[in-house]
Amino acid sequence: MTDPAASAAPTTVPVFLDCDTGIDDALALAYLLASPVADLVGVGSVHGNVSAAGGADNTRRLLAMASRTDIPVAVGASDPLGGTFAGGTVAVHGADGVGGVRDRLLPAVLPEAAGAAGSDTDAADLLLSLSHEYAGELHLIAIGPLTNLAIALERDPSLVKRVAGLAVMGGAATVPGNITPVAEANIVLDPEAAERVLSAGWPATLVPLDTTMENTFEKSHIDALAQSDAPLIAAVGEMLHFYSGFYADIYGRVCCALHDPLAAAIALGDVELESAPRVPVVVDATDGPGRGQTICDLRHQRPANGEYDIDVEDATVRVVMRSGAGFPDLLAERLLGWGG
Repeated sequence: MTDPAASAAPTTVPVFLDCDTGIDDALALAYLLASPVADLVGVGSVHGNVSAAGGADNTRRLLAMASRTDIPVAVGASDPLGGTFAGGTVAVHGADGVGGVRDRLLPAVLPEAAGAAGSDTDAADLLLSLSHEYAGELHLIAIGPLTNLAIALERDPSLVKRVAGLAVMGGAATVPGNITPVAEANIVLDPEAAERVLSAGWPATLVPLDTTMENTFEKSHIDALAQSDAPLIAAVGEMLHFYSGFYADIYGRVCCALHDPLAAAIALGDVELESAPRVPVVVDATDGPGRGQTICDLRHQRPANGEYDIDVEDATVRVVMRSGAGFPDLLAERLLGWGG
């Protein structure tokens, strides 16, 4: 089924991206820049794949390669709400977060030259400012831990009323987690923040491992990007060579999951939602073995035939159980056609 909100989207959609850039974050960023629909009006960085400062640096370099230094980038939360940043995911994304290519392929830029929002503005404040500027129109895409969004809600709970939609890459509804048996990385890195954000009452779409692990970039896709004449696209292709090395052991072939770009595409209505019910979602923020689990109430569904399509009254979180086919090809075509 198709999300009815997507069909009513305007010609262009103002988008705020909250990310921990990251290789698949870089791919999502490139997808948004190439989109004829998305108007990327701001980016916030958060701890996760790399430090918040490192993620902002990666983002600014990528934007510079796309000649989009007009887009403001603000550094966000360096630590989760209830703890301390434990270091990035070096095995998956490399020490620099972008597969070891940052200093070789991505040009260094000063924060001022990259349209930074200013030394006194963090990611939460940038989000709040943009929510007033684009009240009722702004779409949020969160592809890292949800700390910045939780901080913004604490500063101004009325943010919920000014946001048109929120898409979150995170969680695992019926499949195992990728950090613990039940928890996915973006949620478990700050469960307290995730619980606040997903219970805030705004129209949210959760894009969990259930569907992101089913969407893969194959070696042919990755090689095509790496051979592009466009420096940004070629750089992303080189990052994906590193990224696919991690996933080769999981899938048994050279490929990689499309976690973050799929969430971006779903936010823009570019991907059909075959099974995506609105259901109650609770995040386990306890200190037990379930910490970070996204507990999605699927008791009303009819999963025997693979269909999860019954909305629960008053639920505000749509959980994407299965997305339509063809997104990997669409992603490759969009990036190769755009050129960056």
